[in-house]
Amino acid sequence: MRISTKGRYGLVALLDLAIYGTKEHVALNNIATRQNISLRYLEQMFTALRNAGIVKSVKGSQGGYKLTQPPSKTTVGAVLRALEGDLSVIDPAMAKEPGQTVEYCIQLNVWEKLNESINSLVDSITLDYLLNEYNKLKKELSSMFYI
Repeated sequence: MRISTKGRYGLVALLDLAIYGTKEHVALNNIATRQNISLRYLEQMFTALRNAGIVKSVKGSQGGYKLTQPPSKTTVGAVLRALEGDLSVIDPAMAKEPGQTVEYCIQLNVWEKLNESINSLVDSITLDYLLNEYNKLKKELSSMFYI
């Protein structure tokens, strides 16, 4: 399983939204500028995120995007599934029937366990956690002195 550019940039954009969107809506062109992501690409991603109910948009001069839920309720898993689809390590269409013993054994004991672990991990990480880690990292990096 590979996370595409869409998934990676989508997480970057939503973390930016969590950082800057606490009090007001955030325009996509601001995210695009700060994160060096194409505005057209962001528009495509935010359409999928809006359809999944992760963000909402407001039109007008004070418009932009906001998260529909607090960052503590928005998981990395939800974002990745909205942008990437199913997070399986193998194509679900390749699932084996119990009669194919060797391949079915591997499916049950390797592929399905990997899927469970991946989904459990991404569902346990919230935007709030990433926001806190970002703030810690920013503080650590700002206190470093370079000679």
